[in-house]
Amino acid sequence: MDWFSQLKIVGEVALAMLLGGVIGVEREMADKPAGFRTHMLVAGAAAMLVCIGQIVAIDFLKHVPNHAVQADPMRIIGAIVTGISFLGAGTIFRNNKGEHVEGLTTAATIFFSAAIGIAVAIEQFVLAIGVTILALVVLRGLRNLEEWIGRKKAGDQ
Repeated sequence: MDWFSQLKIVGEVALAMLLGGVIGVEREMADKPAGFRTHMLVAGAAAMLVCIGQIVAIDFLKHVPNHAVQADPMRIIGAIVTGISFLGAGTIFRNNKGEHVEGLTTAATIFFSAAIGIAVAIEQFVLAIGVTILALVVLRGLRNLEEWIGRKKAGDQ
């Protein structure tokens, strides 16, 4: 693989990290356990793994007859999902009384950051930027709605 192609991948990983970091900043501001750096690394790792998978599949196909190998990029994405699920599960916990579960949104944002990384890696830049904005709308914009619903429920009781 030439230098330009490798630098292009570095750029894609950097974009994925930037977009994951945007979500991470929101989580950091909300004082959640997985913040800026975690989301950046997750998005970057997802992008890099997809790019590496593409490189390996293309390189392997050069040395083996086309009918002998069928590359399946979904396996790479599946491996990312498995790894991120494990990471996300580590952010979910119950409070000391066992009445309230915390960390679900953080786990979801980690998973979402991985998906953004995958989108960048397959060069779906508008999609990656668009869903980053959507995630921020959900995380910040809908917080007010969630608080309003909580106040309504508390007032009904």
